[in-house]
Amino acid sequence: MRRCGRRARCLAAALILCAAFPAGADRSKDLEQLRAAIEERRERVAHYESEERGLLAALDAIEHAAALLEREVTRTRRRASLARTELARAESDAAELATRLTQTERAMSRRALALYKVGELGSMPVLFSAVDLRDFLSRIQMLRRLLVHDADLLARHRAESLALEAGRKRALRAAAETTAAEREAAERAAQLEAEWASKRGLVAQLRGSRARERAALAEYETAARALEETVAALPASLERGSARPRGPRFESLRGRLEPPVTGIIARDFGRVVDARFLTETFRKGVEFAVPLGSAVRAVAAGQVRFAGRFRGYGNLIILDHGDEYFTVFAHLARIEVALGQSVAAGEEIGVVGETGTLAGPHLYFEVRRGGTPLDPREWLGMPRGKR
Repeated sequence: MRRCGRRARCLAAALILCAAFPAGADRSKDLEQLRAAIEERRERVAHYESEERGLLAALDAIEHAAALLEREVTRTRRRASLARTELARAESDAAELATRLTQTERAMSRRALALYKVGELGSMPVLFSAVDLRDFLSRIQMLRRLLVHDADLLARHRAESLALEAGRKRALRAAAETTAAEREAAERAAQLEAEWASKRGLVAQLRGSRARERAALAEYETAARALEETVAALPASLERGSARPRGPRFESLRGRLEPPVTGIIARDFGRVVDARFLTETFRKGVEFAVPLGSAVRAVAAGQVRFAGRFRGYGNLIILDHGDEYFTVFAHLARIEVALGQSVAAGEEIGVVGETGTLAGPHLYFEVRRGGTPLDPREWLGMPRGKR
């Protein structure tokens, strides 16, 4: 029974490992994508540094490489954890086998001592001291059982010795896999930190160059127009007769929407004048100052019309609330909904990040009617002056 249990545990461990990690070809493909992304990041950052333009392209390349690296870090850490579990299991099994082998060897020692005491003639005196035929046959049967028992002891000793050797080899392999996975996880984590350091370098370059800041402002304005055009085009792309999201009409919720995050509005909707360059722009949403990883929730029932990367906005979600009303959530670290998915009011759709931005972690949030941006404060019941 113990042997069956050990085999079952080994089989379960193998199945877990197969399920947790991709096949060799898939892993090679992932690593090739990672190498290509890092090379692209180097080229785009070098271009930005030499030309003082293409900030968003450089930023996208850094974040793409970082996302792939983060996935590799998670995967290798999980592999290391499973390898450590397998190592502990293999060592436990080896210890159990060693104990059983010791018990078998003790039994063999007792049998060897008994045979020694019988002497050179062995079982002959036992047989010929029988009083009659029935007693003689009974002693033969007893000796046969002893021979079978001795043969079983030898076979068990051989099997347990082989199993112990196999268990020790498995423990050595698990230890090597643990070390390799932990080393790879550390290397990937260092690469990931290097990517974020590259992003911080862009921030330093931007703040130190008037030309770079002006170029970046122009790029972000272009990105804002692209987002506006995308949202404006969405009503035309809706399927005819598609159901309006369940719940009250969005327009009836004006002033009563729950905020998408728990935090304060750090930057407001409306006209923005740059104090350094005296350039004027129009912010079409608000920015919530919230910690990295904070939950982002749908402010009303809706359907996901966009979920993915958008240049200048990082990971972005657009929810359709019917009647041409949309809400936009940008700079997410992670998107937790899929295109076409229906969501309820208050449902978590992502987490706060800093993708597509050099301003650190925050949530950018818009409310739109078709292509027209609306002041989110008026919909959230947060008048000016209320943080």
